[in-house]
Amino acid sequence: MTIREAAEALGAEAVQDEFEDVRLSGAYTSDLLSDVMANAKEGGALITIQAHKNTVAVATLVNTPVIFVCNYRPVPDDMIESAREEGIALYRTRENQYTVSGRLYAMLHAEA
Repeated sequence: MTIREAAEALGAEAVQDEFEDVRLSGAYTSDLLSDVMANAKEGGALITIQAHKNTVAVATLVNTPVIFVCNYRPVPDDMIESAREEGIALYRTRENQYTVSGRLYAMLHAEA
């Protein structure tokens, strides 16, 4: 499943859509950025409520191609610009992290 396919299936709103639409290898859910740096796997989605440009920096560090910001948090302009510069897809959703994680898990494993 590609980033765009996942976002569409989740009903997520594109906040930054200038990116390479790669296949997702999984996902990681956390709001603690040091935890993301230590445990997220390359090629997966990051599911979080952390809506600031440091989240993009961490996603870049661990080669995460997409960030899903949950609970319809406002996304600041500097985060959007940073994501655009790094080619990181940025979406937001009204759903909480639990719901997004479960739905994305089910979709990715249905393909396997």
